[in-house]
Amino acid sequence: MTVLRLIHTAAALVAAGAVAETLWTGLADRGDALAFGLLITVGELTRWSDDRARQAAPLGAAGSLSYALLGAVAGRPSQHDATQVVTVVLVAALLGAVPHIWSGRAPTADHLARRILTVGFAALCFQPLYNEGVFTSWGGPAYALLLLTLLALTSLCGTVLAAALAHCRTGWPFGPLLREEVRGLLGIGSAVVATGAVMALAVAVAGLWALPVFCLPLLLVQLSVRRYAAVRATYRQTIASLARATEIAGCTPAGHARRVAALSVAVGRDLRLTGPELTVLEYAALMHDIGQLSLVDPVPAGATAALPAAEQRRIALLGGAVVRQTGVDPAVAVVVERQADPYPEQPLAARIVRAVNAYEEKSRDTGPRGARRALEELRLGSAGDYAPEVLESLARVLAQPQTARERVPVRRPGWSDPAPGWVTHG
Repeated sequence: MTVLRLIHTAAALVAAGAVAETLWTGLADRGDALAFGLLITVGELTRWSDDRARQAAPLGAAGSLSYALLGAVAGRPSQHDATQVVTVVLVAALLGAVPHIWSGRAPTADHLARRILTVGFAALCFQPLYNEGVFTSWGGPAYALLLLTLLALTSLCGTVLAAALAHCRTGWPFGPLLREEVRGLLGIGSAVVATGAVMALAVAVAGLWALPVFCLPLLLVQLSVRRYAAVRATYRQTIASLARATEIAGCTPAGHARRVAALSVAVGRDLRLTGPELTVLEYAALMHDIGQLSLVDPVPAGATAALPAAEQRRIALLGGAVVRQTGVDPAVAVVVERQADPYPEQPLAARIVRAVNAYEEKSRDTGPRGARRALEELRLGSAGDYAPEVLESLARVLAQPQTARERVPVRRPGWSDPAPGWVTHG
């Protein structure tokens, strides 16, 4: 939490200094500030959240970055400085955040801190040099390349901040979170960078009327991403409903698949699986017992971990065949099919599902002592049944506070996930 406080304190100091400086010197180019402030406010109003760790406002981000790199308006050199940029962005973001704060959508403080620091970085790199006339002699291509370079650097800084904030909030490993953030730059993040640069260049030539014209494509992209995210959410709900079929049929206890999936994803994150790998792991964990629907005689309490190895493999193969018929990603079926194989031959996701399923069955309704005893039993059997590295990861996850390890897996809008994937960026 020290990093979280450090980021929030830095953002608060930057915001306070910028507001004080702007109040002291006055607001320059008020029409320009009002136009960009309105654009940023609209962008923040359309912000959406797919998880507790990350919120996305592409239009607000593009508007903020374009104002930070604005050098002229319709051929007239702008007069604002970096402190005014931060002030306008802060006020507009706060106005746009009112509905989100009212409805309890969090973490608004993290979102504002990231916005202030990234915009402040971009404005500080550009505005002092522009106001000194350093870029006066730069031609069109060189100037455009300069803006794109600054925007790319700012976006990279933003990804590091976003990963650090998510790490502080969730406790998930920083490395995989950073990789997911960087991957998001290839999706809607690239659209934000391109739109920010285009708006800054267009306003310099055509004036403020270019803002609504050039923000329209990003609005359409944002709408498409949100619809795609909704489709993916519906898809996941369908998989969860299929997983509950074993509970409805009385083959497994209520909530077993959900508990195995939540704990498996926590272990997968601890083992630094990537976003697409976590998706496959979650889906496989939800559907790992679906093969029991094909049995004539149900397994008592659905406890497959105590069955002979040959019977476990038969149920796993039946489950994989069912999964393949549902149209789910074939990688999910592979994990379900191979969850009962000897662990040296299993993919990592199958090792995780097998160990977590066995732990959940052994520790069910036994209390804290039973949970510790179940983990010890698995460790004793790790020579031939369960992967030692997975059991060690499971022990680390179980040592965490329960609220931290039961958080819902991240779902973000992106483009690099395997179908049926899930979506990244903001």
